[in-house]
Amino acid sequence: MSGIEAAGLALGMISAIISIIDATNQVYEAVKDEAGLPTNFKKSATKLPLISKLLKDAERYVKAAEKATKTAFTPTLEDCKAQATQLQELFEKVVPEEGESRWDRYVKAARTIGKGGRVENLVGGILDDLQLLATRFPEVTTLRTKEQLAKAVEEVTKMEPSLPDGFEQMSAYAHYGSGAQNNNTGGGILHNNSGTGHQNSGSGFMVIGNNYNVHNYASRTMESADPHGNVYFKVPRTLNSLFTGRTELLNRMQMVLLSDTTSAKKQKRFVITGLGGQGKTDGHSFWGIFWVDIDKPSTAERDFIAAAKLLWHSTKTVPEALQAFTNTQRSWLLILDNADDPDFDYQVYFPPGNHGAVLMTSRVAECKNYSPDAFEALEGLEEKDSKNLLLKAAEVSPELRLTYEKQAEEVVRLLGSHTLALIQAGAYISQGHCQLHQYPKVYQRQRQRLLKYPLKQAQSRYRDVYATFEASADVLEQSQSESASDALRLLEILSMLDSSVLPLQIFEEGWKGSRKISQASDKLRGGIDEFSRDHVLRLPSFMDPEEDEWDPFRLTEATSILASLSLVTRHDLDGGVAISMHPLTHAWAKDRQNSKHQGAIWIATGCILGFSCFNTRFWQTQERRLLPHVLSYMDIKVNKAFDSASKEVATSIFLKFGSALSDMRQDTRLSQLIQDTFFELGQKIDEPSEDFLPLYDLQARSLIDLGRNEAARVLLEQGIRIRETTLPRTHLSTLSTISNLARVLHRQGKSADAEAIERQTLRIKEEVLGKTHPDTLASVYCLAYLLQNRQEYEEASILYERACTGYKLLLGPQHPTTKSCVKHYSNMLSSLQKAK
Repeated sequence: MSGIEAAGLALGMISAIISIIDATNQVYEAVKDEAGLPTNFKKSATKLPLISKLLKDAERYVKAAEKATKTAFTPTLEDCKAQATQLQELFEKVVPEEGESRWDRYVKAARTIGKGGRVENLVGGILDDLQLLATRFPEVTTLRTKEQLAKAVEEVTKMEPSLPDGFEQMSAYAHYGSGAQNNNTGGGILHNNSGTGHQNSGSGFMVIGNNYNVHNYASRTMESADPHGNVYFKVPRTLNSLFTGRTELLNRMQMVLLSDTTSAKKQKRFVITGLGGQGKTDGHSFWGIFWVDIDKPSTAERDFIAAAKLLWHSTKTVPEALQAFTNTQRSWLLILDNADDPDFDYQVYFPPGNHGAVLMTSRVAECKNYSPDAFEALEGLEEKDSKNLLLKAAEVSPELRLTYEKQAEEVVRLLGSHTLALIQAGAYISQGHCQLHQYPKVYQRQRQRLLKYPLKQAQSRYRDVYATFEASADVLEQSQSESASDALRLLEILSMLDSSVLPLQIFEEGWKGSRKISQASDKLRGGIDEFSRDHVLRLPSFMDPEEDEWDPFRLTEATSILASLSLVTRHDLDGGVAISMHPLTHAWAKDRQNSKHQGAIWIATGCILGFSCFNTRFWQTQERRLLPHVLSYMDIKVNKAFDSASKEVATSIFLKFGSALSDMRQDTRLSQLIQDTFFELGQKIDEPSEDFLPLYDLQARSLIDLGRNEAARVLLEQGIRIRETTLPRTHLSTLSTISNLARVLHRQGKSADAEAIERQTLRIKEEVLGKTHPDTLASVYCLAYLLQNRQEYEEASILYERACTGYKLLLGPQHPTTKSCVKHYSNMLSSLQKAK
């Protein structure tokens, strides 16, 4: 196939896929009523603009690419087009409002596609294809877009399955009989209000039913009240006019708490848990509503005694007040607010008996055990509700809100749909401090100021976002337990990384790596790129290298405490455990540390991650998941790191993660890191010295990736000459440098020289490392590619087969390196077949 034909085929497919994606997006945007649309359709639709942008970037890249590159795009684009076509068919059959229920249409359409027919699977497959292209061809798009792509892949991976396993054989759901049926299977708003009262949700107090105007801690006598209203209404705040969304939660609460009291066999309970500032503090229509703050025993006792007085009972203790509730046969709702101490047993605050209804709010996830059948782990609002809340708080008039839709969407994503943060942002904007479109840039510069901005109206209990999180930290700091101390240290370490999912296995791998150093002789200390006992001493105490075996107990306890306070979220990951954080919790965890402490924690975190790099297989198989954490960790000024530790400790950390940036093809970030490190060490960037050879090796790799082949060749040859005077030619450092020289020579058209060097390197690696070592396989792969270009197809095929098999066993079939090797091999075979 000629270059023009290859380009035409690739460009034609890209153009077709763009048209399909745009048509799919138009189907979604044409919908006015999203009721009944499965949540994952809405979540998937938010990825379509990014997919379209990536395809347009790829289109520009292919137009200027070489023939081999254009041809290499084709297999991935074919797969991408097939999935995009199925996605379009799915949207066209399910999204429109007319006809049978959207759920029934979804089941039928997905069954037609078969396994992999879930909407999230199709979108995830397209994103995976695009990420594969971005990995193989780093210049296809920008760094920012790659980061957006990685985040999108992570978000789709975390989606709950929209259809159950075995859906290919299932029938659609049906509703038979009389009575109302209210279904909201998606993330949209379903409003059910059969009375004449208000139905609201958000970060304040909620009322459902026929209620009177309320003043703080006011009450009315039975004789003067409408029998359908609240006779007693003891709450600390009035209604919040910014209430938005949470409709599905309200419906569930109504079903549980407002069910027929005469048929109740046990006390009605509902527990709401979640991150502070999400709007957990809510109430309902009853004969009496009583609000008790159980944050501390003293406030709980005060509020219980006050509530008992409204029930015409004079009490002095909490048990006596609880008995007053038990003896009151009218319908009452007791709100137990701020049950936030993970070590306290809140069972003592539930009235005995089966009468009445109790609503509990807590940050502690385990509090769901007080109502196992009726609880809600509260997360952020849906995007639509979040935007409405932000625009309300910013005092944007309803008729102008559509104009600010895109600007609001950016702020909502920035703040992770956190309710209180959105209200604070709106208040900041409404006070004239900035315009809505300026808020993201102001946030980047003044994050602490914005998240501590005091609300004058619609105040939360803790007034600002950071204060809500600090309340949880106070619980840990007041505790004298080892596990609380471990939890605080773990929180600090996590703040140096990204807020996305982090496999906890990284701590175990870090411990294993530290053991190798702690058990070695001091005389074995190597060059500036190697870790030492100085690094071991920086590890947190829950990673004790003196233990004979890895004991995860303290780490598990620390994680459990943070999860119980809703400061982290736990995930099941490939048979192990992983954790993530809300972006604002993550920001707060870092901002609460002073600059000096941040430096110390940065070094400790680097030691954990650096020791885990000893397990190269772990890092290779988890590369995509670890990338955002590496990027976040390396977001530091080099001089600050050198101020936080000795030159030897800091340099080895930078070299370790510089190598990771190279493997992950973060070329621009790596180039800047190397320049800054040379400056801090006082070394000339183009004059290698023996003591700093690992840094010059990294510089050479960076130059190769940036296409500066001649500069890389000169640097590599200088490094080889220096090493040959001090190290044997079979040393791994020497072999690595020689392999890089072969890459450069091949790029410069000196294929014969490159082949000779690579063959020699491969023989030595097989003897020293073994035939299945990752470094050996890398040489096998490189030699196969060289032979392919020299048209020595028979031997190239044998080597490709060996490399592909080895990578599949070592890294798994879905790893980018495995996919790249398989694609190169497939392309060669395809070209040979067409040539026959």
